[in-house]
Amino acid sequence: MSEQTGPDPIIQAENVVKTYASGTEILEILKGISFTVSRGSSAAVTGQSGSGKSTLLNILGGLDTCDSGSVRISSPKAARGSSKETAIELFGLSETALTSYRSRQVGFIFQFHYLLKDFTALENVMLPAYIAGIPKKAALEKARVLLDDVGLDSRSHHYPSQLSGGERQRVAVARSIINDPDLVLADEPTGNLDPGNSGLVAELLYSLTEKWGKTLVVVTHDEAVASRAEIRYVLEAGRFRSQPEDSL
Repeated sequence: MSEQTGPDPIIQAENVVKTYASGTEILEILKGISFTVSRGSSAAVTGQSGSGKSTLLNILGGLDTCDSGSVRISSPKAARGSSKETAIELFGLSETALTSYRSRQVGFIFQFHYLLKDFTALENVMLPAYIAGIPKKAALEKARVLLDDVGLDSRSHHYPSQLSGGERQRVAVARSIINDPDLVLADEPTGNLDPGNSGLVAELLYSLTEKWGKTLVVVTHDEAVASRAEIRYVLEAGRFRSQPEDSL
């Protein structure tokens, strides 16, 4: 079992198994993964292509489900107005409940930015909040703050086609925070960037999630990105190495 120790775990996963059918063959992608991640920390998951990194991240984000095991996410938002923090079990949630979880408790960053081409940088950042029911004025104000945090206040009214690759990914980083999620999940966030922009985006990703008190889990092939995390997990053939690797 690979585990990050800490007094306040936000992720508690136990014996997570995920398989896919490929013709007549059953591929076991995750083979009983167990780990915890502490609230407010940063964790990097590395490993070769096909080791199950993105599958694990998708399960944590409610984009995919495991075949067996337990994934519990602790959150004040799950307590429905109570001052006590509770945990929700992702395995077995309805699609409606998973949709609510994804929109309220998780911020996503992918290798491709997925910005809407007909919306400005500011509109792309504020849109998830507006869809979630935040008044437009309040959503715009927070989006402006987040764009300033990633150094793009002067580019807020530019469209994605008018931004560089690094700038587009910085917009995506800002967008991941807009709904005040408990978790920020990043899947190869610098995979399409040159080394200079990769370093800048990685620095903003770690500093912004720390500033806003978020828990960050990042999947990456980039050693420089992984080395910034407080703790590292290495996936090999669907399993973690016996112990996580401290990065600090």
